[in-house]
Amino acid sequence: MERNPMKKLLTLLALSLGIGVAMAQSTDGEVRKIDKEAGKITIKHGEIKNLDMPPMTMVFRAQPPSLLDKVQVGDKVRFTAAKVGGTYTVTELSAAP
Repeated sequence: MERNPMKKLLTLLALSLGIGVAMAQSTDGEVRKIDKEAGKITIKHGEIKNLDMPPMTMVFRAQPPSLLDKVQVGDKVRFTAAKVGGTYTVTELSAAP
């Protein structure tokens, strides 16, 4: 039984948007390229378990695009990614300590 109403609401919203909700986990990576005009970021990352993705370097959409203002090329980062509307998307992003 879900006791946290906000978590339940977010889960229902994610399901209605078609986001795979396997409880997204943060992943470590390194920023290789940032394209603010396109709202995209290239990250060399470790395994992304909730997407069943092995370690690789790939381009993600940033949602919201303002996430790209938090990091620079070469930064070590922690991020959360999901498949949103068929596109691999970074939904949380921060420089790793």
